Parts: sequence; structure tokens; C-alpha cells
Amino acid sequence: MDTFFKTLLILLLVYFGLKILFRLAMPYLMRYIAKKASQKMENAFRGSQYQSENNKQKEGNISIDDFPKRKTRNKKPVGEYVDYEEID
Repeated sequence: MDTFFKTLLILLLVYFGLKILFRLAMPYLMRYIAKKASQKMENAFRGSQYQSENNKQKEGNISIDDFPKRKTRNKKPVGEYVDYEEID
């Protein structure tokens, strides 16, 4: 019975210790995540600005870079259409 209480006490100490540790570390972790997200947004915005400046063409020139894929219809016969009438 003595080992049961020791195990229970250790589990409770670990649980509350981790809970306190996460509570102390959470502001730093959130700040780090926000900083990385803002850096990614800035890089994406700067990249799109550079692309638009490099892709400027003279007026009247048209270029198509990507063609949309056409959806092919299924041309298998599906059978006859049967019209049912209700009989009173």
C-alpha cells in the first residue's frame, strides 16, 4: 500500500510540475510562433511584389502560362430511360 501512495504522489507531482512549467513557458512559445508567422507573411508579400515587378510586360502582349485541365465526361452508355406511370 505504501508503494501505491508513492506512485500516486509522484504522478501528481509530475502533473502539477508540467502544468506550472507550461504556464510559465506559454508566453515565450506564443511570442515565438507569432514572430515566425509574421516573418513568413512578410516573405510571401515581398516575393509576390518581386514577381509582379518582373512579370510586367508591354501593353498589348498576352501570354498564357498555364492551361486549365479539361474534365473528361464519362461516355459509357448508361442504358435506356424508362418512364413509369402510376396506376390507380
